[in-house]
Amino acid sequence: MRSVTDAAAFRAQFPVLDRVSYLNAGTEGPLPRRAADAVAERMQVEVTGGRAGKAYMEGVRGLAGDLRAGYAGVLGCDPADVALTGSTTDGVNTVLGGLSLRPGDEIVTSDEEHPGLLAPLGRLKRLAGVTVTVAPFARIVDAVTASTRLVACSHVSWVSGQVVDTAALAATGVPVLLDAAQGVGAVAVDVHALGCAFYAGSGQKWLCGPEGSGCLYVSRERRDELTAPWPGYASVADASQALDSGPAETASRFDHGFPPGLRSAWALASLSVFEEAGWDWVHGRAAELAAGLADGLAQRGLEVGPRGRSTLVAWKPPTEDLDAEVARLAEAGFVARSIVAHGLIRASVGAWSSEEELAALVDAAVA
Repeated sequence: MRSVTDAAAFRAQFPVLDRVSYLNAGTEGPLPRRAADAVAERMQVEVTGGRAGKAYMEGVRGLAGDLRAGYAGVLGCDPADVALTGSTTDGVNTVLGGLSLRPGDEIVTSDEEHPGLLAPLGRLKRLAGVTVTVAPFARIVDAVTASTRLVACSHVSWVSGQVVDTAALAATGVPVLLDAAQGVGAVAVDVHALGCAFYAGSGQKWLCGPEGSGCLYVSRERRDELTAPWPGYASVADASQALDSGPAETASRFDHGFPPGLRSAWALASLSVFEEAGWDWVHGRAAELAAGLADGLAQRGLEVGPRGRSTLVAWKPPTEDLDAEVARLAEAGFVARSIVAHGLIRASVGAWSSEEELAALVDAAVA
């Protein structure tokens, strides 16, 4: 475990923390100074060198390859099993749109899912006649039946920070699509150990990358079950014969569009901050700090939502006016958010957080 000095040095790489207590990485992560520098450097390359020619194209593809490998390192898989997307929802839609789902097929999901998953499920329900069964998050596995074609749910609940029982889901033998918006970068991930068929994550949240970045893991055993719903230049085996070419051999067949160099440069710079700190340390410190915040809030009499070993802490505030509570906390220097449908205030705790600010948040929350 790193020292307190190391923790302070890690925190210092995120300039926003000099001004406020930023506790909303579950929406968008804080920007590392190194990422801003990388974007400026990449922009200068494109301004002075132009965006055309063999060198430019090879450079952009090289950055994309590095980013694919970077995401694969976080996911614990081979780069060949990773597609570059623009968001968690992009990955979700890729899977749901690529499966040949028919009337009578059932998808099981939970009662704590984000609209980014629910909206694509709703479309399948309306247009394809698929049955969508909603079960309590902690008991999703009990809803799986012989008709279940897919389980689609969060790895970590965006509402409460609960962690789904992936072992139980894998044991059903039904393919599992995990929404990784609050998982990738936040908690340790090994997609093979999770036993999931698909893992769709965002780049702008816990990985502190740009908006419009993300990744999708597709297990090799399930790759050919998916039709690429967004075929294009990058998704075919031979772009020079795109009309007649089959899909790319790897999960790159599911890439979303041409990979922007700016996006890749930013995402890679942010990843390097975590890699240098050590993912084990990043995950361990964030989970310990979040657990301490949850305990502190509960000890002061607030109702804390059920949670697992994750980075999210949600609680019921003393008031029913959630917007006012978020604004009150913001005035006190704490950037948190509300989960209106569940009556909760949510704090996203990262390895960049400090013990002192979380203790102060407890005081502010009960004031």
